[in-house]
Amino acid sequence: MAAVALGIIGYGIMGERLLRAALGHDPAVIRVAGVWDPASSALGRLQQSLPAVPRLASADAVIAAAECVYIAAPPSSHLAYAGQALAAGRAVLCEKPLAVDVAAAERFVAGLAGQGARAAVNFPFASSFAVDQLEAWLREGAIGTPARAHIEVAFARWPRPWQTAAASWLARRAEGGFTREVVSHFLFLVRRLLGPLALRTGRADYPDGDGSETAVRAELSAGALPLSLAGRVGGTELADHNLCVLEGPGGALRLRDWSHAERLEASGVWRPAPDALPNEQARPLILRRQLDQVARMTRGQPHDLATLQEALEVQTIVEAILADGRT
Repeated sequence: MAAVALGIIGYGIMGERLLRAALGHDPAVIRVAGVWDPASSALGRLQQSLPAVPRLASADAVIAAAECVYIAAPPSSHLAYAGQALAAGRAVLCEKPLAVDVAAAERFVAGLAGQGARAAVNFPFASSFAVDQLEAWLREGAIGTPARAHIEVAFARWPRPWQTAAASWLARRAEGGFTREVVSHFLFLVRRLLGPLALRTGRADYPDGDGSETAVRAELSAGALPLSLAGRVGGTELADHNLCVLEGPGGALRLRDWSHAERLEASGVWRPAPDALPNEQARPLILRRQLDQVARMTRGQPHDLATLQEALEVQTIVEAILADGRT
């Protein structure tokens, strides 16, 4: 079976991460068809660091050259590029959020119903080793029947240090903020582990001007279980700290800082899985697993990537939280 030709629209942080993962992947599974970004500075950076990668002239050229198109541009462009690629018969992996306009995303997803569209959204927890460990512990009954869950995120500042080049939109209310960028991952995770999400109450705090949120809090349900959410900018020296905790009558499990699956011992100590890796080491391995699933999706085979419906559900919750408090 020939390697899947992957094209990339957008060469920011995520575009570069997936490109490098693709270049390091088995060439019999994935090959890079080309990259395009509307910013000449981004393509110049690509030319300097990876000169052998084809730099294409437009989004149209990427779509024409690829079998699967990865959309890593800012959120407001996602639906247009995805629609264009799907109309051309290509598979699509879209960066999250699917969009920031919930009604537009609902129309988009509904319009694809029953068409067998090969499309997914890039939530890497779908391929996470740490999530595999949490699922194994849950199957073993490590905490009994889960009773509640909690998500917590905190940042020394926003955007995070490695995102400053994208601050023009990541720091703005219209498309950015940590709830869309980070919290969405954990909402997807809890949805996969516990069931469909529903928002009970939610609130976001904003600075003056058009800046993105500085704090959020929400009460939700995941399946039949209560889920609480708290997020903030400030109050920590860590650039990026997060916890997703599952509690049951037999104890608690958590995912810490993206990649550490941990189990609460009777002594009160959180014990990590023996093979846990820091996120910097785990991320490229997880992206390789994601690309295996991208190849399966492109070939029309079953895969574990986040569906458009899952992404829409997460987006709907996120935008509802952000809307309460916005002026």
